[in-house]
Amino acid sequence: MINSQMTLLEKNLDEIPSPCYVVEESLLRKNLSLIRRVAQRADVDIILAFKAFALWRCFPIFREYIGSTTASSLFEARLAKEKFGSKAHTYSPAYVEEEFEEIVVCSSHVTFNSLSQFARFAPMVRGRASVGLRVNPEYSEIETELYNPCAVGSRFGVLAKDLPCSLPAEVEGFHVHCHCESGSDVFARTLVRIEEKFSGWFPQLKWINFGGGHLMTRKDYDVELLVETLQDFHRRYPHLRVILEPGSAFAWQTGPLVARVVDVVENGGVKTAIINASFTCHMPDCLEMPYKPAIRYAETLEEDDLQTARLRPHTYRIGGNSCLSGDFMGLWQFDHDLRIGERLIFEDMIHYTTVKTNMFNGVGHPSIGMLHEDGTFELFRRYTYEDYRDRMC
Repeated sequence: MINSQMTLLEKNLDEIPSPCYVVEESLLRKNLSLIRRVAQRADVDIILAFKAFALWRCFPIFREYIGSTTASSLFEARLAKEKFGSKAHTYSPAYVEEEFEEIVVCSSHVTFNSLSQFARFAPMVRGRASVGLRVNPEYSEIETELYNPCAVGSRFGVLAKDLPCSLPAEVEGFHVHCHCESGSDVFARTLVRIEEKFSGWFPQLKWINFGGGHLMTRKDYDVELLVETLQDFHRRYPHLRVILEPGSAFAWQTGPLVARVVDVVENGGVKTAIINASFTCHMPDCLEMPYKPAIRYAETLEEDDLQTARLRPHTYRIGGNSCLSGDFMGLWQFDHDLRIGERLIFEDMIHYTTVKTNMFNGVGHPSIGMLHEDGTFELFRRYTYEDYRDRMC
C-alpha cells in the first residue's frame, strides 16, 4: 500500500491487529457534532439505536453529545442503563413475560407493537415509564424488501383502521419507523402520509418517534431540508416532542475493517484473494442487503462477470475464510498483484457489523479498537478460542 499522503490509520497499521474493526475517534466526533447541531436547531431528541452500533467503550464520547439511546431487547435495555448511564427508549416486536419487569426498570419509554401486547403489559408500566404504540403508515420508499417494515403483511405496528378513536389514557406517544439509510426528501414525503393516517390522534399524544433510517451524516444528505421539515412539523404540532433514533447515521464512515490477504487462488482465470476475515461472519450486510464495500486504493468494478475478471489486470474477487461457498464478493481492481500478508482496508465497516457478527465455522472474530485523535491506538478487545467455546456450551 503506497501513498504519499498516508492517513493516521495507515501510519498506525503496524500497531493494529488483523483482522480488526477500527473506530476512528475524529470521524465519530464529526458525526456526533453534526447530529447535535441538527437536534438543537430542530429542537428534537436524536438518540442512538443500539441495533446499528453498541460498542459501549465508545459511550463516554457519545455522552458528550447525546443523552439517550433506544433498545429493542432486554439486553440492549440493560446496556443503556448500565453502560450508557440512562434509561432506554425501548420497543420490541413482542415482549415476553419473564423479561418484562426488568425491561421496565431499564426504560424511560416503552413502546408496544400491537394492541394485544399493550393490553397485556401496559398495566405493569403505568407511572413508571412513558407508554407508546408503534403505528404502521403502510407507506415506505425502502427498495430492499428485507428492510421494509411497511411491506404488505408486515408484523410491525398498528394500522390506522385498527386504532380506537380515543386512545387508552396510558398511551402518550406514537412510534413510526419506515426508513432505511434514507434521504430527508424521503422523510418529507413519508411525513405527509404519516399525518394523513394518524394526525387525528396527535392531540392525544405527548411525543412522536420517527424511528431510524435518517442518514443525516451521509455526504449528499440534505440536512437543511431535514431541519426545515422538523421545524414545520413543530409549528403544526407544538405540543409534540419529536424523537429520531438513527443508528447508521452515528457510525456512518467512522472506520474500517482491516484484514490481511492469506492466500491467492485461481480457478478458470479468476483470481480470488482469501482474507483472514469473512463476509458472512463479519460483513453480513454485504451478502444480505447486498452492498459492495469499498476497499482503499482499489477500484470497485460494477461488472461481476468472469470475462472482466480474466481480462483486466490485477483484478480479484475477495473471498472470506469460511467454508460457505458464497462467502465472497467481487470484483476489485488494484494497481499491483496482491501479496500474501498484505493488508486490505474495507471502508465504512463500523455500523451494522459488530452487532451482527457471528462465529460460524469457528472463524476468529476480528479485534475491536479505537484510533484516537492523537494517533494512539486503543485495543478494546481481542477475541479468543474461549469466546467461541463458551458460546457453544
